[in-house]
Amino acid sequence: MQIIGDRRYVEIPGDKQHDLPPLLVHRTLHLKRMDKVMNMAAGIVDGEDMIPGAAGFSDEPVFQQRKMELAINLVEQYQKLVMHWRWGEDILEWIRQCEITFEGRPDLKHLLRGDLWPHAGRASFVQLLEDKAVPTEGIDMEKAVGFRLTFRQPPPISCFSDQFLFYLNDSVGNSAFQAWASRNPAPVSALPPERFAVQVLEM
Repeated sequence: MQIIGDRRYVEIPGDKQHDLPPLLVHRTLHLKRMDKVMNMAAGIVDGEDMIPGAAGFSDEPVFQQRKMELAINLVEQYQKLVMHWRWGEDILEWIRQCEITFEGRPDLKHLLRGDLWPHAGRASFVQLLEDKAVPTEGIDMEKAVGFRLTFRQPPPISCFSDQFLFYLNDSVGNSAFQAWASRNPAPVSALPPERFAVQVLEM
């Protein structure tokens, strides 16, 4: 076992670099029925009373414009959430493929066994992607996996409050990931990034 700073790394026999399955990711997002999503966002604006003093608003065109801007902002936040969810789905599928790969290779098979120490847990694969500096274009991988663990499918925007979309989603996604990562028997060691090759392909 190698220890660098506060990180422990599993030991892998030999010195060759192992090729892992490619990570297939969604880099673009196309929501179906954007008009329906906008209508739902407008409903959140109305239902949450997001414009203070709306009842006494004298300038109707300005009021409607303000409502539209808030609805657009909500949709943008929702799109970020769904994009994170899609990345989470892609990363979990990649981890499943990696587990199959490890099981089929005698020199890697022991790394995922929780009854051996040191061992790597499933969250170690997310850490490996971060260590390999996989380009994510602003996607927080831990938050992405947390969202996928929380939601089997992306809920419609109407399921969320404005408070969730604006303020709470970061903490919910990251907390879900940390809870998932902690389910592995301790201590869990990291996978040495220099021993693995990861190719990222756009779906």
